[in-house]
Amino acid sequence: MAKFLFKQFMVTVAKASLLNELEAQREQELAEARAIQRGMLPQGALQTADATICYEFHPFYEVGGDFLDFFTLTDGVIGIYLGDVTGKGLPAALYAALAVGTLRGVHKTGTPPAAVLSTLNRRVMLRGVSSPRYAAVQYACFDSRTGILRISSAGMEGPVILSARGCRELELRGIPPGMFPATAYESETVQLERGDSVIFLSDGFSESQNDAGEFFGMERVREVCELSREDSPEEILLRLSEAVGSYSRGRPQQDDRTAAVLRYLPSCETPAEKK
Repeated sequence: MAKFLFKQFMVTVAKASLLNELEAQREQELAEARAIQRGMLPQGALQTADATICYEFHPFYEVGGDFLDFFTLTDGVIGIYLGDVTGKGLPAALYAALAVGTLRGVHKTGTPPAAVLSTLNRRVMLRGVSSPRYAAVQYACFDSRTGILRISSAGMEGPVILSARGCRELELRGIPPGMFPATAYESETVQLERGDSVIFLSDGFSESQNDAGEFFGMERVREVCELSREDSPEEILLRLSEAVGSYSRGRPQQDDRTAAVLRYLPSCETPAEKK
C-alpha cells in the first residue's frame, strides 16, 4: 500500500512539474510574441517641422489585434494607418501581422489611400485565409506643406478632427478588406488649419462599458475632443484614456485600445493664411 501511494505521489509530482514547464514555456512564447508585436509598432513619436504624431497601444491580452504605423513618405507627406482585427489575443495578433505585412508592401510607394485599401483587400482575398476574422483599417496621407489630409476607411469609426471651430467625426464608409472581392473604397479630403489635430482610434475606446453595460460611445469621444482642441497630442491621448477609465470605474479593460493623434503646426505660413 505504501509503495502504491508513493508511486501515485510521484506521478502527481511529475504531472505538476510538466504543467509548470508548459506554463513557463507558454509565458516565454507570449513574451516573445509581445516583443515581436511591439517591434511592428512605431518606436516613438514622429516629429517633423510641421507636424507631430503620438500614439498609445494597450492590448487586452498579452498581444492584441490592433495595429498601426506612421512614417514619412516623400515631399513632406506623412502616411498613417490604424487597424482593428475582430477578436482578441494571439489569433487576432497573427491576423494583424498578416495585414501589416501586406500593407508594408504597398504604403511606402506613395499610393493614394483608396488604392492602398483596394490592394490590401485584393491580396488578403488571394491568400485565402480560412478565418472568421477580418481587419477594419483606416489609411491616410497628410501633406504637411499644404495641410491637406486624404483618408480612406474600411469599417472603422472616426477619425475625429479637432479644430478651433469645433470637433467633427468623419463618417467614412467602407467594407473591411478580405470580405468581398473587387471592393472599391472612397477617399475624403480635409483641409487642416494651423493647430488642428486628428485622432485615429480603435473601437476599444468607444465600446468600453460602465457598470450598467453602457458603451462609452463616439459621442463621449467627441466631448473629450471638444475639451482638448488646444492640447498637445500627448495630452489628448491622456485625457481620453482618463475619461474612459473614469467611465468604466475600474472595470477590467474589455478590448484592445489603440489611438494616434496627428497635430498640424506649420513652421511657415499655410496657403490659407497667405490669402
